[in-house]
Amino acid sequence: MKFERLTKYYFLRVMRLKEEPHELALGMAIGIFSGMLPILPFHIALAVALALFLKASKVTAAIGCLASNPFNWYILYLLNYRIGAFILRFSEDNKGFSSLMESLRTIEGHWELILKIVFSSGNILAAFIIGGIIMGTIASIPSYFIFLKLFSVIKIWRDKRKDRKNARIKKSKQ
Repeated sequence: MKFERLTKYYFLRVMRLKEEPHELALGMAIGIFSGMLPILPFHIALAVALALFLKASKVTAAIGCLASNPFNWYILYLLNYRIGAFILRFSEDNKGFSSLMESLRTIEGHWELILKIVFSSGNILAAFIIGGIIMGTIASIPSYFIFLKLFSVIKIWRDKRKDRKNARIKKSKQ
């Protein structure tokens, strides 16, 4: 399948989601929040679990996790650590952190990276988690309002289109 066709297919799938704009936007915000956390292979699982708990769209929560992808992991995790280290007042010259960032730069397998984060010192793990929570919160709050507006516009457009179609059907039956 061509990329353009695949993109159009998924765009139409998102456009056809039936939930209310609030549920869809909340799902996106949850996915973006989850995507900012340093829990690499578990972003979607956390996002869907939070969406279930908060009664948000599970589909848009999974889509929102795409905010974190292999192209920006290095930058996200670097910022996570720097923000967390700043709050916890850690020094910048940490050899464990340098090794971890080198792994991200060379994009080792997911599991090797997870194991390095988990088995790194507790300070590094704490800095990553605190930084991820802060970045996730900062990114997800405005994204909720942006996507709420977007999904509201889509709902209005879809409702108008449905009304026009129903009017044409009614007119043709007369």
